[in-house]
Amino acid sequence: QLQLQESGPGLVNISQTLSLTCTVSGGSITFTNYFWNWIRQPPGKGLEWIGYISWTGETYYSPVFQSRTSISRDTSKNQFTLQLSSVTPEATAVYYCARDPARSWKYDYWGQGTQVTAYS
Repeated sequence: QLQLQESGPGLVNISQTLSLTCTVSGGSITFTNYFWNWIRQPPGKGLEWIGYISWTGETYYSPVFQSRTSISRDTSKNQFTLQLSSVTPEATAVYYCARDPARSWKYDYWGQGTQVTAYS
């Protein structure tokens, strides 16, 4: 059974860089044709897709976040990491990692989510 688990600080100072890691168990992030995503949900709002890293290491970001976002991976640890720089109060959200099979833009496995609060 595939499992995804987000980890990282629950608080981040405004203007600093948010860094979150998703640890995957039960399957490799290098398995062909899977895309590993970061998605967030601000309080009272819908889901916002941030970006993904593919099984080859290719990355693709939402234009909304592209200039401030980096997604990387450590295949030896079966993890992928989100870095969001120059954090604003709008970064306060629950952050999820999720798997998309074949870039279908549908997600078959999700982490439980981690709350991040941006503060000044």
